[in-house]
Amino acid sequence: MNSFSITGNIVDILQKTIYFGEVKVTNGLIESIQKISPATETDSFFLPGFIDSHVHIESSMLVPSEFARLAVVHGTVGTISDPHEIANVCGMEGVHYMIENSKTVPFKCCFGAPSCVPATSFETAGATINCDDVDRLLQMPEILYLSEMMNYPGVLFDDEEVLKKIATAKKYNKPVDGHAPGLTGEQVKKYIEAGISTDHECFTKEEALGKLKFGMKILIREGSAAKNFEALIELLHDYSDSIMFCSDDKHPDSLVLGHINQLCARAVSKGIDVFKVLKAACINPVHHYKMNVGLLQKNDPADFIVIDNLKDFNVEKTFINGMLVAENGTSFIHSEKAKIINQFNCKPKSINDFTFDFKGQEKINVIEALDGQLITNHLLLAPKIIGQSIVSDVEQDVLKIVVVNRYHDAPIAKAFIKNIGIKKGAIASSVAHDSHNIVAVGVDDALLCKAVNAIIEAGGGVCAVDEENEKTLPLPVAGLMSVENGYEVAASYTLIDNFVKDELGSTLSAPFMTLSFMALLVIPQLKLSDKGLFDGNAFAFVKD
Repeated sequence: MNSFSITGNIVDILQKTIYFGEVKVTNGLIESIQKISPATETDSFFLPGFIDSHVHIESSMLVPSEFARLAVVHGTVGTISDPHEIANVCGMEGVHYMIENSKTVPFKCCFGAPSCVPATSFETAGATINCDDVDRLLQMPEILYLSEMMNYPGVLFDDEEVLKKIATAKKYNKPVDGHAPGLTGEQVKKYIEAGISTDHECFTKEEALGKLKFGMKILIREGSAAKNFEALIELLHDYSDSIMFCSDDKHPDSLVLGHINQLCARAVSKGIDVFKVLKAACINPVHHYKMNVGLLQKNDPADFIVIDNLKDFNVEKTFINGMLVAENGTSFIHSEKAKIINQFNCKPKSINDFTFDFKGQEKINVIEALDGQLITNHLLLAPKIIGQSIVSDVEQDVLKIVVVNRYHDAPIAKAFIKNIGIKKGAIASSVAHDSHNIVAVGVDDALLCKAVNAIIEAGGGVCAVDEENEKTLPLPVAGLMSVENGYEVAASYTLIDNFVKDELGSTLSAPFMTLSFMALLVIPQLKLSDKGLFDGNAFAFVKD
């Protein structure tokens, strides 16, 4: 019989009490929790582990087992993981890949059935997941919910396929995640009444309050690109039963630094009651998604953490099913090479493929990227013309952006973007939500071509180039994830990220993460798919 006892300050979030006591663990379960009197002075606090309530693990560039290795160091014991990204590349095979890989490590990685594959009909994806596929997935015990319903127009206009998927989730009594940026009033009321239970896309407190009023739960997101914590955190004072924390998309370098523990520290520093903070971080996701995660109660799985104080949330130990998986910054989850699946079927490009013809335009449509946001602005600016071509205007920070179909050879989609900030070179990535074609930005066509071809040669990855240098991080699993040690991937990514900022001149906090969302059509206003420039407000292609 595998058993042990541990003593310290026990944080009972549900009863809003802290007392000195002993936790006894037997065969992975909490056998008993006993209060000890008189108390012994100690700096150790026991509480349930943290949950990331909405994350695309693929965006960490790590397979689930490597994501877990890094996350447990910060007290995360489980995730609500949407395999939407790999599903758009590899379909059902991709979903099963994520589930099977996650089972190789002690971590409570819970998955959803992707609801929008492809995300829209305005882009080329690698697969389709239909209603019958969703039904099969939702019957699986590893699938706890229907993933974010990004096709909110389909809900509002009663699209038959969309409503069938929602009905299937209801049939299996599994919640439906939402995705409705900017939706308010009667429209959001209809969206929620269709059965959508959460949203992680609120940009303002007012928007979130409107959704809370109709019974929706709000996920406060703080990822590598989209950061809504400051705008929404005050809601936790009054709505602690309806708030959760999530990262949505988190790059490997920022995962090395911290996870949900960082949001707890920031929330407490703003004067929010610690029990409300911990309810959002530990309790609400487990209840909402019916996760098999312990909450530091008798007979629960022994999923709990030890921290040094309730202000900084420095994690000393993480236990999952009674197993010590991390201690004082060291992960005890072993790194093992994962298998590779992918879909990459385009040939190398030539410089002439990137030419943008001048046809007498006085103004051109320009995407304005916003640091820390997924939304963009739609600008009309005067073009820079050389000969018969419109080219990047480095002085005005208006650069050419392209999206290259990775699933088959097709004409390259081209447009212009402001605020990427690079003064030389080009950057490219096969991480490009949601269809994960190749997206690239550069100061001229030759360097754009160089960066794109590096991605094609690697079978996916992120790349930065200038005249002399070419730096590539290969991501061979679906063009999204590495099979290497997570800490090594993070270090490699940091080198490329620093190169883009220090040598190429980008002023963005997360250039590659921002770049990846410039093809995300379901977030307004202006985006670029492999089929052309897209107006996210009108949900239609921009007319020339």
